[in-house]
Amino acid sequence: TNIVERGIRPIVLNRKNALFAGHDHGAENWACIASLIETCKLTGVDPQAYLTDVLTKLVNLWPAARIDELMPWAWAEHSAAKLAA
Repeated sequence: TNIVERGIRPIVLNRKNALFAGHDHGAENWACIASLIETCKLTGVDPQAYLTDVLTKLVNLWPAARIDELMPWAWAEHSAAKLAA
């Protein structure tokens, strides 16, 4: 159980920090970002590289119909395929 507790500790700390976001909307936004970062870590994706690339794509008007491609697990597959090519 110690291994599991160490694994979820960052998630719990992020959730606890979100309680002090100052506003419900801020806490919801924080929870979304924290979830994306933790999902990146679980899928072996560098969170900073992921967020940089995804935010750049969104600013450059990424099509809403292709938003699923920006999820961390899909982004990892796409990035790996691009590096292999």
